[in-house]
Amino acid sequence: MTQTATKVFSDFKVFLKTQYHKTPAEASPVELHAALSQALMSRIADDWDVSQRRHASQRRALYFSAEFLVGRAIYNNLLCLGLTEEIGHLLEAQGASLEALEEIEDAALGNGGLGRLAACYLDSGATLNLPLDGYGIRYRYGLFKQTIENGFQKEQADDWTAHGDPWSLRRDDLAVEVAFGDQTVRAVPYDMPILGYGTTHVSTLRLWQSESLVPFDFVRFNDQEYDASVAEKNRAEDISRVLYPNDSTDEGKVLRLKQEYFFSSASLQDMLRAYESVHGTDYSSFAALHTIQLNDTHPVLAIPELIRLLMARGLTFDAAFGIAREVFCYTNHTIMAEALETWDRALLDRALPGMFEIIERIDAVLAHELTAKKVDAAQMARMSIVHHWEEQTDDEDTPVCERAVARMAFLACFAGRYVNGVAQLHTEILKNDVLHDWYTVWPERFQNKTNGITQRRWLALCNPKLAALLTRLLGDDSWLTDLSRLETLDHYAEDETIRKEFVALKGDCRHALADYVEKLHGIALDPNTLLDVQIKRLHEYKRQFLNILAILELYFEIKEGTLRDFTPTTFLFAAKSAPGYARAKGIIKLIGAVSDLIAADPVVSRVLKVQFVPNYNVSLAEHIIAAADVSEQISTAGTEASGTGNMKLMANGAVTLGTLDGANVEILAEAGAANEYIFGAHVEEIRDRAAQYDPNALYASDARIRRVLDALIDGTLDDGDTGMFRELYDSILKGASWHKPDQYYLLLDFGRFLDAKIQINRDAADRLTFAKKAWHNICHCGKFSSDRAIREYASDIWEITPVQ
Repeated sequence: MTQTATKVFSDFKVFLKTQYHKTPAEASPVELHAALSQALMSRIADDWDVSQRRHASQRRALYFSAEFLVGRAIYNNLLCLGLTEEIGHLLEAQGASLEALEEIEDAALGNGGLGRLAACYLDSGATLNLPLDGYGIRYRYGLFKQTIENGFQKEQADDWTAHGDPWSLRRDDLAVEVAFGDQTVRAVPYDMPILGYGTTHVSTLRLWQSESLVPFDFVRFNDQEYDASVAEKNRAEDISRVLYPNDSTDEGKVLRLKQEYFFSSASLQDMLRAYESVHGTDYSSFAALHTIQLNDTHPVLAIPELIRLLMARGLTFDAAFGIAREVFCYTNHTIMAEALETWDRALLDRALPGMFEIIERIDAVLAHELTAKKVDAAQMARMSIVHHWEEQTDDEDTPVCERAVARMAFLACFAGRYVNGVAQLHTEILKNDVLHDWYTVWPERFQNKTNGITQRRWLALCNPKLAALLTRLLGDDSWLTDLSRLETLDHYAEDETIRKEFVALKGDCRHALADYVEKLHGIALDPNTLLDVQIKRLHEYKRQFLNILAILELYFEIKEGTLRDFTPTTFLFAAKSAPGYARAKGIIKLIGAVSDLIAADPVVSRVLKVQFVPNYNVSLAEHIIAAADVSEQISTAGTEASGTGNMKLMANGAVTLGTLDGANVEILAEAGAANEYIFGAHVEEIRDRAAQYDPNALYASDARIRRVLDALIDGTLDDGDTGMFRELYDSILKGASWHKPDQYYLLLDFGRFLDAKIQINRDAADRLTFAKKAWHNICHCGKFSSDRAIREYASDIWEITPVQ
């Protein structure tokens, strides 16, 4: 037993006794977690302080993100400190266990891949000893906790701090004020340590919580105006209450706008205060010492806000803008128009008076520079940051109203140093399509940085048996910091003994998952079936709808006897729909309805099962990813920027069933076509066929398509008399006011997708041979480590070096 483990455990028992008057055997999981977390925080306190001072002494990178999906910290931090096994043994000797901490809530600070990527990047930055820290929002309830009632998604508040938050340090001494048009709030930082693996280096994730300057109006309360006495407190706290508030109304849009500005302004004020404590009012070195990575468009308001803050300190607009242009870099995460944010002038003027004027001044500089570069008028109009147009009104006296919006992606492209995509295909689409005008003028600004995942959490932590096998075969655990080392194990794919061991441990993971979801949700999974998973945010372009339609056709074919010898398979879905996304909620209901239909058939249900596991989060993902055999990555080609779930599943030995989209293209190149199942239209085919595409012709000519779509409306499936399934049917064959029929080409890919699913099922009948494909995936996942990605950011974009 090491001295460190002994000291940490001694401190743990002291905290447990002084705060709860309990021994480890008597303590609840919440109490065990709080005391152990405090003991570990004490262990890292000095290292954290040293690391912060080193970051402040050299050029550093700050990662601005609306999401940081960190998950549970306790297991990851024990792993990074090398204390998991020792602390586990010490707890067991005292009548407790680390497994009890599975009950601890995940930190609800993100939603999907963008937030998890941010967390992986901070992990890699810390492990590589880089001066990289993060800024974001400390959401009170995060996104939401999902339950399924009668097949329908229901949202509940995710009260993740109900039992405290021992991994955050409140810093009242560093609070700042953020002013809006109608209120001023106090931004209070909470610091979370981000531990590096195998190093004493600790990075910081600083999350801002919005609070009222006057939390309670005693006079109004005394006058018995009870609601009014806390109204300002509630308005302030609304800003950091939930992730992505419903923005279907102007009030919702203003709240979301306030959120984005809130953490951007607070973070910049924090950076300026630290800089001024050393350099005073000489801002000439600010850009040399700081670079800010804007994680998508959510924090792009930081650009005009830095200009505003510097002008308030006496700089001219030109000087302030000159500094901003050297500080900011922008990561684009999507080509979806809905995520390329635009803000209406009226909303900006209401929430942030004066901000639109700064954006207009930036736009004027853009026009001047484009003119100097002899860009034609049409292209200049397309590239304008501020877009103007006229709109008809119902007012007879003023029939036409002039409108203006600020295009945030364009603002980031112009006012920063670099723009990067997150997969090779995605970056090419940005250069050739979405941001083509910008690429023609400033090609040197564009880079690709294919996303990555941290193998510490997404292999070592979530799949310890596989991790132990890899370490044993390699002879050391160097893969934990150099994932490419696994490539040397590729030859074991031909070793039947190793394949048998791998198949057995995969089975153990499926049993562990079955136990987990049974305990968590009362859901019965069959661990002896092939596990085919689609786990990601519920969105039409990710095509969960296509997946469940294909599964429905499998049901029909097995039932009628045309599809025989089907390898028993469980198709597992886990996803949250945005609360206001009615169609996505309809798809969740459809998955449940197909599941019920299959379960009610005593013959088909022996070989085909569908399960929707609610409340998808990091902890659930860790169990599913370790257990999965097949990874469904079936987005319409050209719509998924990268994906990181595909990388996590690959690293744990799942084969990819996917389109040539996002990072699937690179996964295919790394692992080889023989080890993946690629299907469907590619980007060029979709582009060529878009104008003439007619899903109704496919419906008329393909009996399988007709059968599954008709099942939505002929009484085969029950949507609870909501009309949800009719709406899904119409979305494919009729379209809607905002989109053409089958906008994500489900019917175009349906036949090829179904064929690929059947081919996987046949191949998987021979588990040992199928295991070769899985093993090749594991051994060729090295490119997809977030360590590789962060090294590229550090050298090519941020120009930072490890702390000394």
